[in-house]
Amino acid sequence: MFLNKKILAATDFAESSKAAAAAALELAHTFHVPLVLVHAYAVPSYFYAGAPFVPMGSEYVQAYEDAAREALEKERARLAGKGAEVIALLRNGVAWEEIVAAAGQVGAGLIVMGTHGRRGLPRAILGSVAEKVVRLAPVPVLTIHGA
Repeated sequence: MFLNKKILAATDFAESSKAAAAAALELAHTFHVPLVLVHAYAVPSYFYAGAPFVPMGSEYVQAYEDAAREALEKERARLAGKGAEVIALLRNGVAWEEIVAAAGQVGAGLIVMGTHGRRGLPRAILGSVAEKVVRLAPVPVLTIHGA
């Protein structure tokens, strides 16, 4: 049961993620457990068929990571002081994989995350991070549908 473990809230900083983080914070406060706010980012890489892959420069990668870290810290600060301990965790990789891995590594008993509610072609093209986490997470997942 998640009542005595950490609660992990995944964020991509969208409104649905903010709603999910608020719900996770309320649960963390109610059950007196820490809230782990996780953001997974992946540095975009570009390549074209028939052209050799050229990795991005280290300055670009560092700038991307710094921006992700700054946004995560801003979100952590927004939630901090509202009744529960809030820990920020930045991960680099495929979002759903990193969220599931982070839940196991921090000992989370519950994952809370927003969902954009895409349907049809946009979902087929973009995939659903929330769906993959729900299917593959070792702990319960609470999804909050964003507007």
